[in-house]
Amino acid sequence: MNRKRVTVVAAAFGVVAGAAGLGVLALPAGAGPAPVLPDVSAESLVESVLTAKPAAFGGAVEVNNDLGIPALAGLPQLSDGESKLRMWTDGEGRVRVQLPAGDSERTFVDDGQTGWLWNSADQTVTKLPHGSVQEPKIDLDPGEGQQLPPDPVSLSREVVAKVKEFSDVTVDGTARVAGRPTYELVLTPKPTERTVLREVRVAIDSELRIPLRVAVLTNGTNNPAVQVGFADLTVGPQDAALFSFTPPAGAKVEQPEVKGPNDEEKKLAEGLLAEAAPQVHGEGWDVVLTAKVPAAALSALANGQPSGDRPGHGERPEGVDVQSLLKQLGKQVSGPWGSGTLITTRVGGVLLADDGRVALGPVPEQVLTEAIAQVK
Repeated sequence: MNRKRVTVVAAAFGVVAGAAGLGVLALPAGAGPAPVLPDVSAESLVESVLTAKPAAFGGAVEVNNDLGIPALAGLPQLSDGESKLRMWTDGEGRVRVQLPAGDSERTFVDDGQTGWLWNSADQTVTKLPHGSVQEPKIDLDPGEGQQLPPDPVSLSREVVAKVKEFSDVTVDGTARVAGRPTYELVLTPKPTERTVLREVRVAIDSELRIPLRVAVLTNGTNNPAVQVGFADLTVGPQDAALFSFTPPAGAKVEQPEVKGPNDEEKKLAEGLLAEAAPQVHGEGWDVVLTAKVPAAALSALANGQPSGDRPGHGERPEGVDVQSLLKQLGKQVSGPWGSGTLITTRVGGVLLADDGRVALGPVPEQVLTEAIAQVK
């Protein structure tokens, strides 16, 4: 699957599937009147977003998810809400991210040679290879596939690159973000795009020409469904001490063993991938991802069997009927494609057929049913 073709899903709708750790904070437009800036073309701003280079900076990133996910009795509401993190980078691969979590804090430091993940709640340090935590996501849980929280620069670049040719692109005045004057770049779906999203707005620093805030808006409201932006920002060299880490006294240091699968595990993985490989339908704003859950996994979901063998990595309590929980979140639907559960949010939906087929995207129900009908 070409990951970059589905950036809108990852940035807008994929938050639904993966919002377990961070949430994404609605930023105010900025104090005082909008700044007066020289005219600039939309094309010039798009080019600025696409060519923005990593830079040294430190600041607070605020994130807000207002996805409209239905509440589920007995389970916490993990996807909607506000959160804040602090991050620093030297622009050359060294980075520090701090995520407060109640009375505790998780800190990730990549010093250029080694990655360190510190969890003050359980006094553990996970030692990781340099560069193993790279792509923006909404999680910093220890283990394989580590990903950093989203920052406005990388998130804006990914979104703009994948939807610009399917959009009407304009400049909608100016604003202030983190006290800095910005241009407001707006990408609106072309009339031929079938999507529940209304527009993506990117606030671009007028001097540095880097994105400082990105917001996804849906039809019927002016409140962003997803927004990531700087609350404060200091551009330039940062204190070198921020990018070094020494495990605290008494901390338990863990280093996950890295080993390849054996022949039997490879064969099993190849079989599962062949059966459940995701497919991409459409392009731009109305892209839909589909897949089919393997029969064995579907049975495990219905029987409440744990789906992982490591705490915190897909493991869930025995006896939990995931399919029943999902039905509480959505409504029962049926058609020529079959029957299943439809879960809708402000940024799209997930259609889960009873036979294990799945379709998700920032699109209305009709587009989901058209896509899932193509899954065999």
